[in-house]
Amino acid sequence: MSTASLVGFIGFGAMASRMGANLAKAGYGLVAYTPSGKGGDGSTRFVPTPRALAQEADVVIVCVPDDEALEASLQGADGVLAGMKPGSLLINTSTVAPETSVALAEQGKALGLTVIDAPVAGSTPEAESGNLIILAGGTAEAISRAQPMFDAMGRLTIHAGPAGSGSRLKLVINGIMGATLAVVAEGVTYGLASGLERDMLYDALDAVPVISPHHKRKLKAAKAGDFSPQFPTRLMQKDMRLLLTDGARQMAPLPAMAAATQSLSLTRRRYPNEDYSALFAVMESMVANTP
Repeated sequence: MSTASLVGFIGFGAMASRMGANLAKAGYGLVAYTPSGKGGDGSTRFVPTPRALAQEADVVIVCVPDDEALEASLQGADGVLAGMKPGSLLINTSTVAPETSVALAEQGKALGLTVIDAPVAGSTPEAESGNLIILAGGTAEAISRAQPMFDAMGRLTIHAGPAGSGSRLKLVINGIMGATLAVVAEGVTYGLASGLERDMLYDALDAVPVISPHHKRKLKAAKAGDFSPQFPTRLMQKDMRLLLTDGARQMAPLPAMAAATQSLSLTRRRYPNEDYSALFAVMESMVANTP
């Protein structure tokens, strides 16, 4: 893939804009469309419809919140698929249901397109520094074609398997991430309820190796009461829901992840747009009578 290629982004929010910045540093041209109609910082050109973007771009990268937004952006007379030329490459970095990724790959094949499901592991800090992990589903040929772009956006590409495999691997990772945070929050809840001093408790958990670096970052934020969204609760709870739905389809027992989803559902109701670590605030409020 030549670095002269024009990459079009459908969705240009916190993650995509940082991914785009790294592609621009690598020499790619950028054009974008946002479903909200908002966007534009002077360095990226925005177009009025997904179809208009697809007619211009050599590669389309989709980064939208959920299955519904993906459908709205891709399908219909003004959708991406109506504007893409045969032979073009479509990369979906959105976290969506695995069956959605499989269906999109089949639809793309019928239109002569190459489609990769490529959700990413990492939050906004990793997106900004180019240290994302790309979880790619598709053919080896397709992954090879996209590899220069993946290298610009991330530090590692994992070819998870055929279409839909990237989506499945992303649900595995986010399920572990969400369920583990819920367990850490429960530990904090017990500690506070039993009378342990709050700052000591948070500092102790930050010092021990049993807590992952990711969750130590969340602990620091929770101690300070800073839930600025790196991964909003509404998206984490959505991913847990997708995991449980596909898990039931696969007859995979997920009792711990199911329990964590209930806590994250409560958190989403109270803090939908804050970071999912706001679960700490929910749990603390139960035992400390804090807001």
